[in-house]
Amino acid sequence: MKRLHFTRCRTSLLAVLLAFSVAFVPVPPISDTSSDSAALITTAQAAQKNTKDRFSIKEVPKYNGKSSVAVHGNKPYFTSREKQNTNTFESYHKLDKLGRCGVAYANVSKDTMPTEARGEIGQIRPSGWHTVKYTGVVDGNYLYNRCHLIAYCLTAENANKKNLITGTRYMNNEGMLPFEEKTARYIDKTNNHVLYRVTPVFEGSNLVASGVLMEAYSVEDQGKGICFCTYCYNVQPGVAIDYATGDSHLSGKNNQTSHKSSAKEHASAVYILNTNTKKFHKPDCHSVKQMSSKNRKKYKGLRKKLIKDGYSPCKNCNP
Repeated sequence: MKRLHFTRCRTSLLAVLLAFSVAFVPVPPISDTSSDSAALITTAQAAQKNTKDRFSIKEVPKYNGKSSVAVHGNKPYFTSREKQNTNTFESYHKLDKLGRCGVAYANVSKDTMPTEARGEIGQIRPSGWHTVKYTGVVDGNYLYNRCHLIAYCLTAENANKKNLITGTRYMNNEGMLPFEEKTARYIDKTNNHVLYRVTPVFEGSNLVASGVLMEAYSVEDQGKGICFCTYCYNVQPGVAIDYATGDSHLSGKNNQTSHKSSAKEHASAVYILNTNTKKFHKPDCHSVKQMSSKNRKKYKGLRKKLIKDGYSPCKNCNP
């Protein structure tokens, strides 16, 4: 069967982000000079056990309006032996006693990518899950997504409860998606392997992760094609989240106003759709020129209709 090219990868400020205390963060050794530098780790269980004390949430600056931030010099924590491994694998840590996900770890290649359309995942209720809408505040209205740790476009995992966390729409689309799409494009182009690890960061006994640590390294070209170590904030501008339970409410001035959509939600306009990435753009957006003609579609109508149909606005042109 013909392999699908990457589709999503997955379908204001907070008043108080959270105090960066001791976190549930299973991550890898901090450098290849450590005693673990020779270790070849291919399971999430080994990664979590071997590296739980290596990364600290204290290294991450408070959210300042950007969806993600590079950590550890943007260099992933993989050991030297891991970075030489060209064997494809996938591993997802078992849920802990609170039902929370652990590390998701894979050596991604074309062998792990989808060969069929994505299936339903609505039956999964990750820790801290709530179905809540903030019309006009959140793109798509719903605050939370069932957020894949490793994107469907990379490992074709559908309703894998070990790979789905309660993540904000903002983290899912603005934080994680650009890195996922970059990785998928690289594999499509090169047929190379990419070591890929995502660690949800739970502080204390919180049911909702404060964010996720994303690491990736392209093996065959020694990281020249893909190399990043980034933290994505599990926040939603305009909404305050109780990470202990997943409860939420409007924050700041949004709490003093009605949940009215902006005028542009109700005005007809012309947009350019990318039917592959499910993004929509202004006609003069530079991304439109880079878009494959087979994925480009002109649309005239309501912005809110596009969002309802599963499209999200380009973060560059902000249509």
